[in-house]
Amino acid sequence: MAETLRLASVNVNGIRAAYRKGMGDWLDRSGVDVLAMQEVRADDSHLLELLGDAADGGWHVLHDPCQIKGRAGVAIISRAPATAHRIGLGPEGAQESIQSSGRWLEADFELGGAPITVVSNYTHSGEVDTPRQEAKWAFLDAMGVRMNELADEREFVAIVGDFNVGHREFDIKNWRGNVKRSGFLPRERAYFDRFFGPRGEIVTGVDGSEGPGFGWVDVGRRFAGEIDGPYTWWSNRGQAFDNDTGWRIDYHVVTPQLAERVADYRVDRYPSYDTRWSDHAPVVVDYSA
Repeated sequence: MAETLRLASVNVNGIRAAYRKGMGDWLDRSGVDVLAMQEVRADDSHLLELLGDAADGGWHVLHDPCQIKGRAGVAIISRAPATAHRIGLGPEGAQESIQSSGRWLEADFELGGAPITVVSNYTHSGEVDTPRQEAKWAFLDAMGVRMNELADEREFVAIVGDFNVGHREFDIKNWRGNVKRSGFLPRERAYFDRFFGPRGEIVTGVDGSEGPGFGWVDVGRRFAGEIDGPYTWWSNRGQAFDNDTGWRIDYHVVTPQLAERVADYRVDRYPSYDTRWSDHAPVVVDYSA
């Protein structure tokens, strides 16, 4: 890997459809070294067809498809091969109950000679008072356990992708109308209060719950500051994209050591509604060695 690692993440909303709409052109000009994708919804053969074989100048591809065909799926593609990778959340034998199939993929690379772990994460969207929300709670719990393990094991870790939670009021344009909807529930947001709270210190979540902080960093919020957005997802309904009525639910969540290496952050918002190739925009971050 080069002295600077350009890491991008995006929910592609079906990679084959995204390519038909222009994703390939974006990828060619993006300059990314590693791209983490969510909602791939494809087979390995489709990825090879679209991205090419690394031996022929294409991409190195790691892919965890969902057990349910046509759903979820996460992938990590890179210019240099990963040194190792791991799939799924939770202890051996428990991953099916946590429903992490096609939702959690870890890959190890190098940044200036030091190891860096990239995780492509696709958190459940959830739905209040349904089994889908129960699956989301279980996934968030397992994510927290793994975050602590990763922080103990290594200095440079980036968990990136579609977290399906707007953490703060800055992260949703119309937050008042969404406080009872999955994606902005106080209990969901409290997980993020702890994720980003000082490690080991007791954090009081927005829902009143208390628990130890994890010490991770939200790169987007640190880089952008206390402003609305920048949003990463817009509903297809009405004029949401044209009016920038969006949600910031796609994150780079990184260890404090890696946060100190952030050289640049941007959301590659599409020039117009008709040039979109996904309902999510890529989040692109440069990390310096």
